[in-house]
Amino acid sequence: MHLMYYLNDEGKRVYTLKKFAPDGKPTHSSHPARFSPDDKYSRQRYTLKKRFGLLPSQQPAPKW
Repeated sequence: MHLMYYLNDEGKRVYTLKKFAPDGKPTHSSHPARFSPDDKYSRQRYTLKKRFGLLPSQQPAPKW
């Protein structure tokens, strides 16, 4: 069994173990994709995140 999710009417994630949402649509996996050292596009992803300010080091410090 894998943790899955679907979006409710408000657009929020609802986590479940079922393969289909109550409305009959398939659910999505809540786990990230596996890491691969043979990733050909990691440099492009890093460059885009840096360009648009999405890297964790470019985010403001969290307020505790």
